[in-house]
Amino acid sequence: MSGTQEPRALHTVLGSGPAGTAVARELVRRGHSVRLVDRKGDGPAIEGVERYAADVGTAEGAREAMAGAAVVYHCVNVGYHLQVEVMPRVQDAVLGAVEASGARLVVLDTLYPYGETGGAVMTEATPWKATTRKGRMRAELDEKYLAAHREGRARVVLGRSADFVGPGVISSTLGGAVFPAALTGGEVPGLGDIDLPHSYTSIADVAAGLATLGERPEGDGRVWHLPTAPAVSTREILTMIEQRVGRPLNIVTVDEPRPFGPFDEEFMAEYAEMFYQHTEPQIMDSSAFEQAFGAAPAPIEETVDATVTWYREWLASL
Repeated sequence: MSGTQEPRALHTVLGSGPAGTAVARELVRRGHSVRLVDRKGDGPAIEGVERYAADVGTAEGAREAMAGAAVVYHCVNVGYHLQVEVMPRVQDAVLGAVEASGARLVVLDTLYPYGETGGAVMTEATPWKATTRKGRMRAELDEKYLAAHREGRARVVLGRSADFVGPGVISSTLGGAVFPAALTGGEVPGLGDIDLPHSYTSIADVAAGLATLGERPEGDGRVWHLPTAPAVSTREILTMIEQRVGRPLNIVTVDEPRPFGPFDEEFMAEYAEMFYQHTEPQIMDSSAFEQAFGAAPAPIEETVDATVTWYREWLASL
């Protein structure tokens, strides 16, 4: 033996939003070599992470971004009003590049393909019955990913998340519209019926779940629900926030899609078809992942603690 170490396999993360950034940090924590890709490649330095500029919505950009990668994490998102048009194009480029390179592909996914469930608990066996434009689009993308795996063209696994919550998460229904207002005494929107149970996935659990799928190829070829704390009502979470900020929240009911906080008229016009998520229970079961990989989600109380702390520091820095 020469005593030299084999070079570490490269893990490439596409998309530097809250999810992609959290995944990159988690992969570094686990000892991996990490490349974080977005169009500009110029975000804040992250220790252990190589930032890389590429447009993965093009075939050439996707190939360049994942050159040399053993595992690729697709965490790309685009403006809400552009998703139906742009996300299929990104899929074509990314899937084509992994088919050519042989890299494994881990895809961050949503609950949208299930559509309205009448409040039934969502498991990986729940039928895909979306009727919305964005729900049908996501279902079509997912079927293409799974077909590529079945046909042996690529090695793919999908990790589905409920609504994000956590440090750095702003564009979420439990994000930039809620925490800053809670901390400053502003109006906190309560979407739909806030007494219904609603699953929220910690961004830290999104990152840990996707990293685990990247490390465990035995999970390939299917959809997994990423570790998610048991659903509670949004009102219960708002009460937790209230306790942590030390003041009553000024909750304003938003019982139909309309602009609020960081969500402008253009966004809410697009979000209207998804508003059913706030008028029926949204309960996601992640027990299959937890049992298969020995994982457990962070308690929602810990996630709320971390999120309030992050927003307090973020507001102080503005």
